[in-house]
Amino acid sequence: MRDPAAIIFDFDGVIADSEMLANRVLAEELTRLGLPTTLEQSYARYVGTRWGEMIALIEGQLGRPVPAGWGDHLSDTMMARFQRDLTEVPGAGAFIAGLGTRPRAIASSSSPARLALCLEVLGLGEAFGVHVFSAEMVERGKPHPDIFLLAARGIGVSPETCLVIEDSPSGVTAAKSAGMQVIGLLAGSHIKSGHSERLRAAGADHLVPSWEEAVQLVHGG
Repeated sequence: MRDPAAIIFDFDGVIADSEMLANRVLAEELTRLGLPTTLEQSYARYVGTRWGEMIALIEGQLGRPVPAGWGDHLSDTMMARFQRDLTEVPGAGAFIAGLGTRPRAIASSSSPARLALCLEVLGLGEAFGVHVFSAEMVERGKPHPDIFLLAARGIGVSPETCLVIEDSPSGVTAAKSAGMQVIGLLAGSHIKSGHSERLRAAGADHLVPSWEEAVQLVHGG
């Protein structure tokens, strides 16, 4: 692979092993709301969507608006679960530490508040500084390229010189649409059989099952 000038990371399922936690909470709360939802259904319906898009999807499935304050309740419940149980995807912190001074950024569908809390829990806030970009900062979320183009501008590099590390098909599609090379990472606890095929179909240039293999790919050529 060509040597990247900068690396842009998705967050949930790439750095933070948060997808299973978040979707378990979401499935539990939707079931309480009257929309019976399994963990697998939560993955299939909502992973990679922005907060507002997710609420709109839920209201469409319910056939009515969610109760006043329900979104805040859901967010607070997720935040509490992250504060208590969140861990990194094994090897993510070591990979980031090994970047030295190479420019890096986060480009995530999660809210700024969720990103800030999770980075604090993982002790990685200083590793990215202000270069943490939420899809709430752009008009269109993934699979559109907007968030990745914003991240490239934010760190002052050309999109075609960036490497993106993603775990979702929509994220891979977004990064490729931005003209970036993409590693599909299969290291999170939420990864199921067949996921590698979906990432490849979305356009991933490389697939790796662990951060250790990502190190070899990025630094070993």
